[in-house]
Amino acid sequence: MNPVTIANVLNPAEAGLLCARLNVAGFHPFMPDEYAALTTDGYTLAIGGIRIQVPENEAAEAKAFLAAPAE
Repeated sequence: MNPVTIANVLNPAEAGLLCARLNVAGFHPFMPDEYAALTTDGYTLAIGGIRIQVPENEAAEAKAFLAAPAE
């Protein structure tokens, strides 16, 4: 499985919300930078945001899901 980054967000709460939405929709998201961002001041900004990744075979559909208006 090759992970693909589908979003970068600066706010840890927003990252968690996006992952939760993806998870409920049947995707398999993960945030490789989550713990470092929560424990190291300035880390999130320095790396350009918390990466939200999914397996490569889910990337296109997951991006489309996030781009669609929330109901």
